[in-house]
Amino acid sequence: MARLVYRERPATGEAEGLLVLHHGRGADESDLLPLADLLDPDRRLHVVTPRGPLPFPGTFGYRWYEPREVGYPDPNTFLSSYRALGEFHDELREQTGLTPEQTVLGGFSMGTAMSYALGLGADRLPPAGILALSGFIPSVEGWEPSLHDRRNTQVLIAHGRNDPVIPVSFGRAARELLEPAGVPVDYRESEAAHNIDPRDVPRIVGWLERALPRRATD
Repeated sequence: MARLVYRERPATGEAEGLLVLHHGRGADESDLLPLADLLDPDRRLHVVTPRGPLPFPGTFGYRWYEPREVGYPDPNTFLSSYRALGEFHDELREQTGLTPEQTVLGGFSMGTAMSYALGLGADRLPPAGILALSGFIPSVEGWEPSLHDRRNTQVLIAHGRNDPVIPVSFGRAARELLEPAGVPVDYRESEAAHNIDPRDVPRIVGWLERALPRRATD
C-alpha cells in the first residue's frame, strides 16, 4: 500500500472502525502501536500507525515536515506529507471498507498537527473523530481548516500545562477555534509535560466508544 511504511493491529473479528495514529517528531511507526490495546482493549477497531516520510537528522526516527517554528510547518514538506498521507488514508478506506464516518485520526505532537490537517482539510471527508494529544492546528500557507462541515466530527484534546515543547496555549487555541464553530470538543489539561498523561487513557477509551459506537447486536 502507498509510499508510507506502516504497522497495523487488526481487530478481533470484523472491525467496527478504523483508528489511525500518527507519531511525533523523531519517532516511527512502532512508537504509538502499543496504544492500540490500551485505547481499544476489546480490539473492536483496526489500528494503523504510519511512518512519517522524512528522516529526522541525528536519530533513527522520522518526521512529517520540517518545522519553521512551533505551530508553523514549512509549507513544501508539510503539503507533500499531507498529500501522501491523504493517499494513504484513501487506500486504507478501500482496503478495509471502513468509511471516514467510521474513522478516527489521532496523533501525538507533530502527529497531532497531521491529524488535524487531514481531519479538517477542506478537500478531505470529515472523519468521525480527531484525537489530539499535545499538538496544534497548523498554520501553514496552502492549507486552511474547514469547520462548518465538521460539526459531526468529535475532537478530544489533551495537553499538559508543563509542556516545554508545544505550550498548552496551542491546545487552548484549538479549543477556542473549534468550539465556536460548533465542533464538539472534549478538552482536558493536566500537569503533564510533553507526554501522554496515563490518566487520560480511560477518558480516551470512553471517548472512542462515543466517536465509534459499538455495532448493534440482536
